Amino acid sequence: MRDRVPVVVQGSGRRGRRAGLAGVLWAGAELIVTLGVVVLLLVVHQVWWTNRQAAAAAQEQVQALESAWGGDAGHAPDPVPVPIGSADSGASAGPADPAVSGAPPGETETPGPAASRSPRPAARPPAWDQAYAVLRIPRLGLVVPVAQGIDKRAVLDKGYAGQYPGTAGPGAQGNFALAGHRNTHGEPFRYINRLRAGDEVVVDVRGRRYTYVVGKILSETSERDTGVIAPVPRSLVKPDYGYSEPGAYITLTTCTPEYSSKYRLVVWGTLKSA
Repeated sequence: MRDRVPVVVQGSGRRGRRAGLAGVLWAGAELIVTLGVVVLLLVVHQVWWTNRQAAAAAQEQVQALESAWGGDAGHAPDPVPVPIGSADSGASAGPADPAVSGAPPGETETPGPAASRSPRPAARPPAWDQAYAVLRIPRLGLVVPVAQGIDKRAVLDKGYAGQYPGTAGPGAQGNFALAGHRNTHGEPFRYINRLRAGDEVVVDVRGRRYTYVVGKILSETSERDTGVIAPVPRSLVKPDYGYSEPGAYITLTTCTPEYSSKYRLVVWGTLKSA
């Protein structure tokens, strides 16, 4: 009887290790592809879908405002503007409710002869996230609602322009200062870098139209440069940019560069004389 000689298969362990490594690599590749698809979907949602939703809702709000105003926006004569009171407290001591009285925040009705004999009591101010005006920039084809406050969720993410608390009302002496997204959520201020001196910026508030003329642009400043929204706007970071005399100003601010919030882009304008 012959002895059996064991047969040794060379490389079987090596092939097994290679197969295991290939499986790990394949699983890792699948995971990377899956994560890439998820990230892509998140980007599409953030950049495209939020824009679509916010822009559509903002236009519906514009239509609702104009419908409530009875289609008279921009045709009635402008009243004499007065300075706005502090918006920090949200008190009703100064601004009237534009939905009730027709006067924008920071402005009171100009009384006629009868009204002067029987003054109208002040109404409550609008809610901080309530749209009360429409901003129009003809050069950009932009039409967007304006609400009080700059809270992201309550105002800016709706595709609105938000009024900085404590700044002047439309048409009033001081600085009517607004913020808006440059990217995502309707991105109403995406192209304000294209504005040039002499371009018009129009604000409608229930039968009143205020037209500002772009005068100066600050292409980049710190997010903490509060001087740009001061009553007489002037950069604290770049003092060569801004104004030195009291007047009726408008300020538009947004993030720069695009898809970043590192700096701020600022556009200033002055109220056009009637």
